[in-house]
Amino acid sequence: MIPDVDEDGARRGRTRYTLTDRELGHAWGTCAEVEGLFGQTGRETYELFGWVAEEPGEPEVHGWIGREVWFVPEDGALDTWLLEDAESLGPHPGTDGLVLTGLDDHLPPPEDHHGTVLLHDGRRRLGSCSGFARALPPGRMDPPILLRGLAPGEELRRALEAATRPALDLGEAVLEVRDDRGEPFAELLLWVTVSGRRPSALRSDLIDLELEGKLSALVPEAARPLWERRLAGVPRTTGTWTDLDTRQRWAWLDHVLRKPRPHTGVGRPSGHAYELDGRHVTDVPGLYLALGEAVGGPGGYLGANLHALADCLGGRSGPATLLWRDSAVAREHLSQALAPDGRPYDLFACVLDVLAEFRMRVTLA
Repeated sequence: MIPDVDEDGARRGRTRYTLTDRELGHAWGTCAEVEGLFGQTGRETYELFGWVAEEPGEPEVHGWIGREVWFVPEDGALDTWLLEDAESLGPHPGTDGLVLTGLDDHLPPPEDHHGTVLLHDGRRRLGSCSGFARALPPGRMDPPILLRGLAPGEELRRALEAATRPALDLGEAVLEVRDDRGEPFAELLLWVTVSGRRPSALRSDLIDLELEGKLSALVPEAARPLWERRLAGVPRTTGTWTDLDTRQRWAWLDHVLRKPRPHTGVGRPSGHAYELDGRHVTDVPGLYLALGEAVGGPGGYLGANLHALADCLGGRSGPATLLWRDSAVAREHLSQALAPDGRPYDLFACVLDVLAEFRMRVTLA
């Protein structure tokens, strides 16, 4: 549950969340608190047989591995494929295998493969296995979503009064989220089936509405710190992401990607001079967050990969300059990258090439 934390904006806090009918556009109701938005669904689990770490004597691979873990079969029988937001559950008991879980980009995901497979995270080679198989995790039910202290709209009141069954299907809806300043923060798609309701302890004219777990995609648990920080409003200063770890930086960048600021520096007049603080560009999300803020200010967006960077730069009106301070940090951390098929390339140099292609003259300092 994320409660309202803005005492000066109490009225706005009471309408932090608005449940809106996607087709007709009317508001089913508004509330300040929602439970059940965060979690993990849709993850696949794989056992890697005969796991061998890339470097002998490396510590056991455990916990979060990376935003992208690429599987590269040596025999070419299976295309290179991606496991996103990958985590290691550690060795399979009593075997030489390793268990990984993550979001699979295959539809359907591969069931198994027999043959050597190399694994890397886009930055370094992790190791190899002699094959893998998909494991079926225990069946899980999505948790219910609870709208606490909901002020129901007239349409919802009528629907609840006319309901003849405990479960009430309201169809597709959007849960609109606003920050403490009343600005749009996020929109979450869900299929609304009311499974329960009761008077709210918050106020006599409010209800607590329980919905079956039909959120199109739960907000990743790793994004919870981001929400807690960003619900206070769009950052007023740059660099508020610098103390986050790589996984949380990706969550921050994902949010900026889905909701870019309406006014960025991309459309500024020809010849504008930008400045990038490169002290914290130690990973890929840090690179794009720093670029976005250099051009667009706090919370700015300038892509989340090379193709998106080119798309954003293509909207500029003319040449510009960029003073990249402490560029040696990025050169050190991003010059040795791996393409999906495992071939090495220089990400730092590629970024400079894209900037130059779109007439951004960069001075490395």
